[in-house]
Amino acid sequence: MQAPHTDIRTEGWVARLPEGWRPYALLMRADRPIGTWLLFLPGLWAICLFAPDWAEGVRLAALFLLGAWVMRGAGCVVNDLWDRDLDRQVARTRGRPLASGAVRPMQALWFLAALCSVGLAVLLQLNAAAIALGVLSLLPVVLYPLAKRVTTYPQFVLGLTFGWGALLGSAAATGTLPAAAALLYAASIAWILGYDTIYAHQDREDDALLGIGSTALRFGERTAPFLAACYAATVALLALAGLAAGLSWWFLAALALPAALLARQVAALDIADPAKCLALFKANRGVGFAVALAFLLGRAGL
Repeated sequence: MQAPHTDIRTEGWVARLPEGWRPYALLMRADRPIGTWLLFLPGLWAICLFAPDWAEGVRLAALFLLGAWVMRGAGCVVNDLWDRDLDRQVARTRGRPLASGAVRPMQALWFLAALCSVGLAVLLQLNAAAIALGVLSLLPVVLYPLAKRVTTYPQFVLGLTFGWGALLGSAAATGTLPAAAALLYAASIAWILGYDTIYAHQDREDDALLGIGSTALRFGERTAPFLAACYAATVALLALAGLAAGLSWWFLAALALPAALLARQVAALDIADPAKCLALFKANRGVGFAVALAFLLGRAGL
């Protein structure tokens, strides 16, 4: 019998950790860094677009990467605390530490406090505007796990949450929120709405049985045109953000690469193949770095 599809990875460096540490590494998804990269990238876009110089840009990027790692982990703990009963009923997630009993809820809460303490230490290295936005970001982080229970668009709520880095990075780099920051945030939301719809197709059948909402269920066989619309909006909004920030025409030329990578995802989508959906979802790390490169080229005016 074929094993149930799961994206939990207990091999590799996680297997070399002390036995007592492994459940916590899995709880914060340290075995699957793609979520950290995807949380980091909208902030990196803002830093590439607005940082006053290279030194400050590198400093901010390093802080944002560390912050993304710990706060993505914290978000996963919050999500799994909310969902531990549901996770036991889904093949892909029943092995998660809280669902399986490897970590108890009170232990998870202490671990969450530790992660948030590191996140706070990172946040305090930023300016006042960024600190205020960082505190506000806790609201969508806490509310996101509830979204799947009340709406068929929880992926949009994830977009609001994961895309927050576009606002935070803009504030950290400038001390304000330029008009282009709003366009960058909107582009991030459209991008996340698209790629998380792909991801949600892994759980489509289980979600239907449990009464959980998702854009994968809402659009079903019509996912490809929905995904195309999300990604077209992403590219258009990124182009507007770059123009609003006064980038050179090289930015628009370089934006062709991430646009092509997104179009490839639409063409390759197979909602009946969970492993393929996961691979397409992970491909968005490359898309995100291609966008960051386009911003840098646009600023250099080469």
